[in-house]
Amino acid sequence: MTFRLDRRQMISGMAALGVLAGSRSAFAQKRVVIPEGDFAPLPIAIPNFAAGTPGDTEVGVGVTQVITNNLKRSGLFAPIDQAAYLEKQINIDAAPNFNNWKSINAQALVTGRMTRQGNGRVKAEFRLWDVISGQQLAGQQYFTSPEYWRRIAHIISDQIYERMTGEKGYFDSRVVFVDESGPKERRVKRLAMMDQDGANVRYLTRGSDLVLTPRFSPNSQEITYMEFGQGDPKVYLFNIETGQREIVGNFPGMTFAPRFSPDGQRVIMSLQQGGNSNLFVMDLRSRSTTRLTDTPAIDTSPSYSPDGARICFESDRGGKPQIYVMPATGGGAQRISFGDGTYSTPVWSPRGDYIAFTRQGGGQFSIGVMKPDGSGERLLTSGFHNEGPTFSPNGRVLMFFRDPGGNGGPSLYSVDISGRNELKVPTPGFASDPAWSPLLS
Repeated sequence: MTFRLDRRQMISGMAALGVLAGSRSAFAQKRVVIPEGDFAPLPIAIPNFAAGTPGDTEVGVGVTQVITNNLKRSGLFAPIDQAAYLEKQINIDAAPNFNNWKSINAQALVTGRMTRQGNGRVKAEFRLWDVISGQQLAGQQYFTSPEYWRRIAHIISDQIYERMTGEKGYFDSRVVFVDESGPKERRVKRLAMMDQDGANVRYLTRGSDLVLTPRFSPNSQEITYMEFGQGDPKVYLFNIETGQREIVGNFPGMTFAPRFSPDGQRVIMSLQQGGNSNLFVMDLRSRSTTRLTDTPAIDTSPSYSPDGARICFESDRGGKPQIYVMPATGGGAQRISFGDGTYSTPVWSPRGDYIAFTRQGGGQFSIGVMKPDGSGERLLTSGFHNEGPTFSPNGRVLMFFRDPGGNGGPSLYSVDISGRNELKVPTPGFASDPAWSPLLS
Protein backbone atom coordinates (compact mmCIF):
# COMPACT_ATOMS: atom_id res chain seq x y z
CA MET A 1 0.00 0.00 0.00
CA THR A 2 1.72 3.19 -1.18
CA PHE A 3 0.51 6.79 -1.14
CA ARG A 4 3.58 8.56 -2.44
CA LEU A 5 3.44 12.35 -2.56
CA ASP A 6 6.57 13.96 -4.02
CA ARG A 7 5.86 17.68 -3.88
CA ARG A 8 8.91 18.57 -5.95
CA GLN A 9 7.68 16.28 -8.74
CA MET A 10 4.09 17.34 -8.37
CA ILE A 11 4.54 21.11 -8.50
CA SER A 12 7.44 22.89 -10.09
CA GLY A 13 8.21 26.16 -11.76
CA MET A 14 6.02 28.23 -9.44
CA ALA A 15 6.48 31.85 -10.51
CA ALA A 16 4.68 35.12 -10.06
CA LEU A 17 2.82 36.48 -13.08
CA GLY A 18 3.71 40.08 -13.65
CA VAL A 19 1.18 42.88 -13.43
CA LEU A 20 -0.33 43.45 -16.87
CA ALA A 21 0.25 46.69 -18.71
CA GLY A 22 -2.54 49.16 -18.18
CA SER A 23 -3.18 48.18 -14.57
CA ARG A 24 -1.55 49.99 -11.69
CA SER A 25 1.26 48.22 -9.90
CA ALA A 26 0.36 49.34 -6.39
CA PHE A 27 -1.64 46.66 -4.57
CA ALA A 28 -5.09 47.55 -3.35
CA GLN A 29 -5.62 47.79 0.38
CA LYS A 30 -8.87 45.81 0.22
CA ARG A 31 -9.01 43.01 2.79
CA VAL A 32 -11.67 40.58 3.86
CA VAL A 33 -11.83 41.16 7.60
CA ILE A 34 -12.34 37.77 9.25
CA PRO A 35 -15.37 38.38 11.48
CA GLU A 36 -16.36 37.50 15.01
CA GLY A 37 -20.03 38.36 14.49
CA ASP A 38 -22.39 39.16 11.60
CA PHE A 39 -20.64 39.41 8.26
CA ALA A 40 -21.42 39.86 4.57
CA PRO A 41 -19.21 37.59 2.42
CA LEU A 42 -17.21 39.25 -0.37
CA PRO A 43 -18.79 38.88 -3.84
CA ILE A 44 -16.21 37.26 -6.14
CA ALA A 45 -16.44 36.17 -9.78
CA ILE A 46 -14.61 33.01 -10.89
CA PRO A 47 -15.13 32.32 -14.62
CA ASN A 48 -14.11 28.90 -15.94
CA PHE A 49 -10.36 28.63 -16.45
CA ALA A 50 -9.60 28.87 -20.16
CA ALA A 51 -8.25 25.83 -21.98
CA GLY A 52 -4.83 26.38 -23.53
CA THR A 53 -5.49 23.35 -25.76
CA PRO A 54 -8.84 21.73 -26.67
CA GLY A 55 -8.28 18.76 -24.36
CA ASP A 56 -7.89 20.97 -21.29
CA THR A 57 -11.48 22.26 -21.12
CA GLU A 58 -12.67 19.63 -18.63
CA VAL A 59 -9.78 20.10 -16.21
CA GLY A 60 -10.19 23.90 -16.48
CA VAL A 61 -13.84 23.61 -15.42
CA GLY A 62 -12.88 21.21 -12.64
CA VAL A 63 -10.26 23.57 -11.22
CA THR A 64 -12.78 26.42 -11.31
CA GLN A 65 -15.39 24.38 -9.46
CA VAL A 66 -12.95 23.34 -6.71
CA ILE A 67 -11.80 26.94 -6.17
CA THR A 68 -15.41 28.15 -6.12
CA ASN A 69 -16.47 25.51 -3.61
CA ASN A 70 -13.46 26.14 -1.36
CA LEU A 71 -14.04 29.87 -1.16
CA LYS A 72 -17.80 29.47 -0.68
CA ARG A 73 -17.39 26.91 2.11
CA SER A 74 -15.01 29.26 3.94
CA GLY A 75 -17.98 31.57 4.53
CA LEU A 76 -15.85 34.63 3.69
CA PHE A 77 -16.61 34.75 -0.03
CA ALA A 78 -19.82 34.72 -2.06
CA PRO A 79 -19.04 33.37 -5.55
CA ILE A 80 -21.38 34.92 -8.12
CA ASP A 81 -23.45 32.52 -10.27
CA GLN A 82 -21.84 32.21 -13.70
CA ALA A 83 -25.27 32.70 -15.29
CA ALA A 84 -25.00 36.39 -14.32
CA TYR A 85 -21.69 36.94 -16.12
CA LEU A 86 -21.65 39.32 -19.09
CA GLU A 87 -18.42 37.66 -20.26
CA LYS A 88 -18.05 33.88 -20.36
CA GLN A 89 -14.52 33.53 -21.72
CA ILE A 90 -11.76 35.68 -20.20
CA ASN A 91 -8.30 36.22 -21.71
CA ILE A 92 -5.82 35.88 -18.86
CA ASP A 93 -3.20 37.75 -20.91
CA ALA A 94 -5.22 40.98 -21.03
CA ALA A 95 -6.62 43.30 -18.39
CA PRO A 96 -10.34 42.57 -17.83
CA ASN A 97 -13.15 44.93 -18.74
CA PHE A 98 -13.86 45.86 -15.14
CA ASN A 99 -17.15 47.62 -15.93
CA ASN A 100 -18.65 44.26 -16.94
CA TRP A 101 -17.81 42.89 -13.49
CA LYS A 102 -18.80 46.00 -11.55
CA SER A 103 -22.25 45.78 -13.15
CA ILE A 104 -22.87 42.41 -11.46
CA ASN A 105 -21.50 43.71 -8.14
CA ALA A 106 -18.31 41.63 -8.18
CA GLN A 107 -15.60 43.06 -5.95
CA ALA A 108 -12.93 40.54 -6.89
CA LEU A 109 -12.28 38.53 -10.06
CA VAL A 110 -10.22 35.41 -10.69
CA THR A 111 -9.00 34.57 -14.21
CA GLY A 112 -7.05 31.47 -15.16
CA ARG A 113 -5.89 29.03 -17.81
CA MET A 114 -4.86 25.36 -17.96
CA THR A 115 -2.46 24.39 -20.75
CA ARG A 116 -1.08 20.92 -21.60
CA GLN A 117 2.67 21.01 -22.20
CA GLY A 118 4.66 19.00 -24.73
CA ASN A 119 6.03 16.75 -21.96
CA GLY A 120 2.52 15.85 -20.80
CA ARG A 121 2.53 18.12 -17.77
CA VAL A 122 -0.02 20.90 -17.24
CA LYS A 123 0.68 24.60 -16.73
CA ALA A 124 -1.83 26.31 -14.45
CA GLU A 125 -2.01 30.11 -14.39
CA PHE A 126 -4.23 32.45 -12.44
CA ARG A 127 -4.64 36.15 -11.69
CA LEU A 128 -6.61 37.78 -8.88
CA TRP A 129 -8.07 41.24 -9.57
CA ASP A 130 -9.58 43.99 -7.45
CA VAL A 131 -12.56 44.96 -9.60
CA ILE A 132 -13.16 48.31 -7.90
CA SER A 133 -9.61 49.67 -8.32
CA GLY A 134 -8.67 47.70 -11.42
CA GLN A 135 -5.53 46.37 -9.78
CA GLN A 136 -3.99 42.93 -10.03
CA LEU A 137 -3.60 41.55 -6.51
CA ALA A 138 -1.85 38.26 -7.25
CA GLY A 139 -0.69 36.09 -10.11
CA GLN A 140 1.08 32.73 -10.21
CA GLN A 141 1.80 29.86 -12.55
CA TYR A 142 2.45 26.21 -11.67
CA PHE A 143 3.52 23.10 -13.55
CA THR A 144 2.21 19.70 -12.48
CA SER A 145 1.19 16.24 -13.66
CA PRO A 146 -2.44 16.19 -14.87
CA GLU A 147 -3.61 13.89 -12.05
CA TYR A 148 -2.78 16.57 -9.47
CA TRP A 149 -5.13 19.21 -10.82
CA ARG A 150 -7.24 19.18 -7.65
CA ARG A 151 -4.20 20.04 -5.51
CA ILE A 152 -3.39 22.91 -7.85
CA ALA A 153 -6.95 24.17 -7.32
CA HIS A 154 -6.49 24.00 -3.54
CA ILE A 155 -3.15 25.84 -3.75
CA ILE A 156 -4.70 28.60 -5.88
CA SER A 157 -7.58 28.82 -3.38
CA ASP A 158 -5.04 29.33 -0.59
CA GLN A 159 -3.31 32.06 -2.60
CA ILE A 160 -6.61 33.91 -3.05
CA TYR A 161 -7.58 33.45 0.60
CA GLU A 162 -4.22 34.74 1.83
CA ARG A 163 -4.16 37.75 -0.50
CA MET A 164 -7.70 38.76 0.42
CA THR A 165 -7.54 38.12 4.19
CA GLY A 166 -3.87 38.55 5.06
CA GLU A 167 -3.85 35.09 6.67
CA LYS A 168 -2.74 31.68 5.45
CA GLY A 169 -5.40 29.49 3.89
CA TYR A 170 -6.23 25.89 4.76
CA PHE A 171 -7.46 24.30 1.53
CA ASP A 172 -4.30 22.39 0.55
CA SER A 173 -4.59 20.04 3.50
CA ARG A 174 -5.92 16.61 4.38
CA VAL A 175 -8.04 15.05 7.10
CA VAL A 176 -7.53 11.62 8.62
CA PHE A 177 -10.62 10.08 10.23
CA VAL A 178 -12.25 6.83 11.27
CA ASP A 179 -14.53 5.49 8.53
CA GLU A 180 -17.42 3.48 9.97
CA SER A 181 -19.58 1.02 8.05
CA GLY A 182 -21.93 -1.86 8.70
CA PRO A 183 -24.71 -2.32 11.27
CA LYS A 184 -24.27 -0.56 14.59
CA GLU A 185 -23.70 -3.73 16.62
CA ARG A 186 -20.97 -4.90 14.17
CA ARG A 187 -19.52 -1.59 13.03
CA VAL A 188 -16.29 -1.89 10.99
CA LYS A 189 -13.86 0.97 11.67
CA ARG A 190 -11.04 1.77 9.25
CA LEU A 191 -8.49 4.56 9.14
CA ALA A 192 -9.21 6.77 6.15
CA MET A 193 -7.70 9.95 4.72
CA MET A 194 -9.15 12.55 2.37
CA ASP A 195 -8.64 16.06 1.10
CA GLN A 196 -10.19 18.68 3.39
CA ASP A 197 -13.18 19.00 1.02
CA GLY A 198 -13.98 15.26 1.15
CA ALA A 199 -12.37 14.27 -2.17
CA ASN A 200 -9.71 11.59 -2.79
CA VAL A 201 -10.70 9.26 0.04
CA ARG A 202 -8.06 6.57 0.72
CA TYR A 203 -8.35 3.73 3.22
CA LEU A 204 -5.25 3.10 5.31
CA THR A 205 -6.31 0.02 7.30
CA ARG A 206 -8.46 -2.98 6.43
CA GLY A 207 -10.93 -2.81 9.31
CA SER A 208 -10.01 -6.12 10.90
CA ASP A 209 -9.14 -4.31 14.17
CA LEU A 210 -10.78 -1.34 15.88
CA VAL A 211 -8.93 1.98 15.36
CA LEU A 212 -9.30 5.25 17.27
CA THR A 213 -7.85 8.78 17.61
CA PRO A 214 -5.68 9.16 14.49
CA ARG A 215 -3.42 12.25 14.46
CA PHE A 216 -1.04 13.70 11.85
CA SER A 217 2.63 14.38 12.39
CA PRO A 218 3.80 17.97 11.73
CA ASN A 219 5.21 16.95 8.32
CA SER A 220 1.89 15.29 7.35
CA GLN A 221 3.71 12.10 6.29
CA GLU A 222 2.99 10.02 9.41
CA ILE A 223 -0.10 9.28 11.46
CA THR A 224 -0.22 8.06 15.04
CA TYR A 225 -3.31 6.19 16.21
CA MET A 226 -4.60 3.61 18.68
CA GLU A 227 -5.66 0.12 17.66
CA PHE A 228 -7.57 -2.57 19.55
CA GLY A 229 -6.19 -5.83 18.17
CA GLN A 230 -5.19 -8.95 20.01
CA GLY A 231 -4.67 -8.12 23.68
CA ASP A 232 -4.32 -4.58 25.00
CA PRO A 233 -4.71 -1.50 22.77
CA LYS A 234 -1.45 -0.27 21.29
CA VAL A 235 -0.25 3.00 19.77
CA TYR A 236 1.04 2.79 16.19
CA LEU A 237 2.91 5.01 13.75
CA PHE A 238 1.73 4.75 10.14
CA ASN A 239 3.88 6.07 7.29
CA ILE A 240 1.59 7.47 4.56
CA GLU A 241 4.26 7.30 1.87
CA THR A 242 5.27 3.66 2.37
CA GLY A 243 2.14 2.24 3.99
CA GLN A 244 4.30 0.72 6.73
CA ARG A 245 3.39 0.85 10.40
CA GLU A 246 5.22 0.22 13.66
CA ILE A 247 4.31 0.05 17.33
CA VAL A 248 5.33 3.16 19.26
CA GLY A 249 6.07 1.11 22.35
CA ASN A 250 5.10 -2.06 24.16
CA PHE A 251 3.61 -0.72 27.36
CA PRO A 252 1.93 -2.81 30.04
CA GLY A 253 -1.73 -1.92 30.22
CA MET A 254 -3.71 0.30 27.84
CA THR A 255 -2.45 3.34 25.95
CA PHE A 256 -4.74 6.11 24.72
CA ALA A 257 -4.95 9.38 22.80
CA PRO A 258 -1.50 9.62 21.17
CA ARG A 259 -0.43 12.94 19.64
CA PHE A 260 2.79 14.26 18.10
CA SER A 261 4.86 17.10 19.51
CA PRO A 262 5.17 20.16 17.24
CA ASP A 263 8.69 19.14 16.17
CA GLY A 264 7.53 15.60 15.34
CA GLN A 265 10.24 14.06 17.53
CA ARG A 266 8.00 12.88 20.36
CA VAL A 267 4.61 11.26 20.93
CA ILE A 268 2.61 12.06 24.05
CA MET A 269 -0.07 9.66 25.28
CA SER A 270 -2.06 8.44 28.25
CA LEU A 271 -1.10 5.12 29.84
CA GLN A 272 -3.52 3.24 32.10
CA GLN A 273 -2.09 1.55 35.16
CA GLY A 274 -4.68 0.04 37.46
CA GLY A 275 -7.65 2.34 37.99
CA ASN A 276 -5.92 5.53 36.92
CA SER A 277 -4.05 6.80 33.88
CA ASN A 278 -1.16 9.23 33.55
CA LEU A 279 0.59 11.10 30.76
CA PHE A 280 3.82 9.83 29.23
CA VAL A 281 5.98 11.16 26.41
CA MET A 282 8.20 9.01 24.20
CA ASP A 283 11.21 10.27 22.27
CA LEU A 284 10.87 8.65 18.85
CA ARG A 285 14.62 8.65 18.23
CA SER A 286 15.81 7.04 21.46
CA ARG A 287 12.48 5.36 22.35
CA SER A 288 12.99 6.55 25.92
CA THR A 289 9.83 7.31 27.89
CA THR A 290 9.26 10.08 30.44
CA ARG A 291 6.37 10.18 32.89
CA LEU A 292 4.72 13.61 33.07
CA THR A 293 1.91 13.14 35.62
CA ASP A 294 1.62 10.94 38.69
CA THR A 295 -1.84 11.23 40.24
CA PRO A 296 -4.55 8.79 41.40
CA ALA A 297 -6.80 10.25 38.68
CA ILE A 298 -7.47 9.79 34.97
CA ASP A 299 -5.28 12.13 32.90
CA THR A 300 -5.81 11.83 29.15
CA SER A 301 -6.18 13.64 25.78
CA PRO A 302 -2.92 15.64 25.91
CA SER A 303 -2.22 18.29 23.26
CA TYR A 304 0.88 20.46 22.83
CA SER A 305 0.90 24.23 22.40
CA PRO A 306 2.34 25.24 18.99
CA ASP A 307 5.69 26.21 20.54
CA GLY A 308 5.92 22.89 22.38
CA ALA A 309 6.30 24.60 25.75
CA ARG A 310 2.98 23.62 27.33
CA ILE A 311 0.38 20.85 27.27
CA CYS A 312 -3.36 20.97 27.75
CA PHE A 313 -5.08 17.79 28.85
CA GLU A 314 -8.24 16.34 30.40
CA SER A 315 -8.25 15.18 34.03
CA ASP A 316 -10.82 14.20 36.66
CA ARG A 317 -8.42 14.97 39.52
CA GLY A 318 -10.89 17.59 40.77
CA GLY A 319 -13.81 15.16 40.83
CA LYS A 320 -15.05 15.37 37.24
CA PRO A 321 -13.32 15.82 33.85
CA GLN A 322 -11.93 19.32 33.34
CA ILE A 323 -9.16 20.90 31.25
CA TYR A 324 -5.74 21.61 32.70
CA VAL A 325 -2.57 23.24 31.36
CA MET A 326 0.96 22.41 32.50
CA PRO A 327 4.57 22.73 31.26
CA ALA A 328 5.49 20.20 28.57
CA THR A 329 8.12 18.76 30.90
CA GLY A 330 5.55 18.08 33.64
CA GLY A 331 5.08 19.85 36.94
CA GLY A 332 2.24 21.91 38.36
CA ALA A 333 -1.00 21.85 36.36
CA GLN A 334 -3.50 24.72 36.31
CA ARG A 335 -7.21 24.10 35.78
CA ILE A 336 -8.66 26.43 33.12
CA SER A 337 -12.27 25.17 32.64
CA PHE A 338 -14.91 26.26 35.16
CA GLY A 339 -18.26 26.17 33.35
CA ASP A 340 -21.16 23.86 34.14
CA GLY A 341 -20.77 20.24 33.11
CA THR A 342 -17.66 18.31 32.10
CA TYR A 343 -14.90 19.15 29.61
CA SER A 344 -12.96 16.76 27.38
CA THR A 345 -10.91 16.32 24.16
CA PRO A 346 -8.93 19.60 24.43
CA VAL A 347 -6.78 20.57 21.45
CA TRP A 348 -4.51 23.60 21.05
CA SER A 349 -4.96 25.85 18.02
CA PRO A 350 -2.02 26.06 15.56
CA ARG A 351 -2.16 29.83 16.14
CA GLY A 352 -1.78 29.34 19.89
CA ASP A 353 -4.69 31.65 20.68
CA TYR A 354 -7.39 29.10 21.61
CA ILE A 355 -7.95 25.67 23.07
CA ALA A 356 -10.96 23.85 21.63
CA PHE A 357 -12.92 21.32 23.67
CA THR A 358 -16.04 19.19 24.04
CA ARG A 359 -18.35 20.26 26.88
CA GLN A 360 -21.12 18.01 28.15
CA GLY A 361 -23.98 19.20 30.33
CA GLY A 362 -27.77 19.41 30.40
CA GLY A 363 -28.13 16.65 27.84
CA GLN A 364 -26.09 18.62 25.30
CA PHE A 365 -22.64 18.10 23.80
CA SER A 366 -21.08 21.40 22.79
CA ILE A 367 -17.96 22.27 20.82
CA GLY A 368 -16.31 25.42 22.14
CA VAL A 369 -13.11 27.42 22.43
CA MET A 370 -11.39 29.28 25.25
CA LYS A 371 -8.11 31.13 25.61
CA PRO A 372 -5.20 29.17 27.12
CA ASP A 373 -5.75 30.90 30.47
CA GLY A 374 -9.42 29.81 30.48
CA SER A 375 -10.88 33.22 29.66
CA GLY A 376 -13.19 34.05 26.78
CA GLU A 377 -15.03 30.71 26.64
CA ARG A 378 -17.46 30.48 23.70
CA LEU A 379 -19.66 27.56 22.68
CA LEU A 380 -19.76 27.32 18.87
CA THR A 381 -22.33 24.57 18.34
CA SER A 382 -24.47 22.34 20.57
CA GLY A 383 -26.52 19.21 20.02
CA PHE A 384 -26.61 15.53 20.76
CA HIS A 385 -23.15 14.01 20.91
CA ASN A 386 -20.85 16.52 19.27
CA GLU A 387 -17.27 15.52 20.02
CA GLY A 388 -13.60 15.57 19.01
CA PRO A 389 -12.73 19.03 17.62
CA THR A 390 -9.68 19.50 15.39
CA PHE A 391 -8.32 22.79 14.03
CA SER A 392 -7.65 23.71 10.41
CA PRO A 393 -3.98 24.58 9.70
CA ASN A 394 -4.68 28.31 10.02
CA GLY A 395 -6.70 27.93 13.25
CA ARG A 396 -9.81 29.56 11.76
CA VAL A 397 -12.06 26.50 11.33
CA LEU A 398 -12.89 23.50 13.50
CA MET A 399 -13.95 20.07 12.32
CA PHE A 400 -15.73 17.64 14.68
CA PHE A 401 -18.09 14.67 14.55
CA ARG A 402 -21.74 14.41 15.53
CA ASP A 403 -23.55 11.15 16.30
CA PRO A 404 -27.36 11.47 16.38
CA GLY A 405 -27.78 8.10 18.09
CA GLY A 406 -30.34 5.49 17.12
CA ASN A 407 -29.54 3.29 14.15
CA GLY A 408 -27.59 6.01 12.40
CA GLY A 409 -23.95 6.84 12.78
CA PRO A 410 -21.60 9.79 13.13
CA SER A 411 -20.86 12.42 10.48
CA LEU A 412 -18.20 15.11 10.19
CA TYR A 413 -19.01 18.83 10.42
CA SER A 414 -17.05 22.06 10.30
CA VAL A 415 -17.69 25.42 11.94
CA ASP A 416 -15.56 28.56 12.12
CA ILE A 417 -14.23 29.82 15.43
CA SER A 418 -16.86 32.57 15.61
CA GLY A 419 -19.62 29.94 15.56
CA ARG A 420 -20.73 30.79 12.01
CA ASN A 421 -20.96 28.70 8.87
CA GLU A 422 -21.61 25.21 10.23
CA LEU A 423 -21.38 22.72 7.34
CA LYS A 424 -21.52 18.97 6.91
CA VAL A 425 -18.30 17.50 5.49
CA PRO A 426 -18.94 14.88 2.78
CA THR A 427 -17.65 11.35 3.51
CA PRO A 428 -18.46 7.98 1.86
CA GLY A 429 -20.20 6.65 4.97
CA PHE A 430 -20.27 7.25 8.69
CA ALA A 431 -17.19 9.06 10.01
CA SER A 432 -15.71 10.06 13.38
CA ASP A 433 -12.48 11.19 15.06
CA PRO A 434 -11.29 13.70 12.44
CA ALA A 435 -7.79 15.19 12.59
CA TRP A 436 -6.64 17.97 10.27
CA SER A 437 -3.16 17.96 8.74
CA PRO A 438 -0.87 21.00 8.48
CA LEU A 439 -0.73 22.72 5.08
CA LEU A 440 0.87 20.44 2.52
CA SER A 441 2.45 23.20 0.44
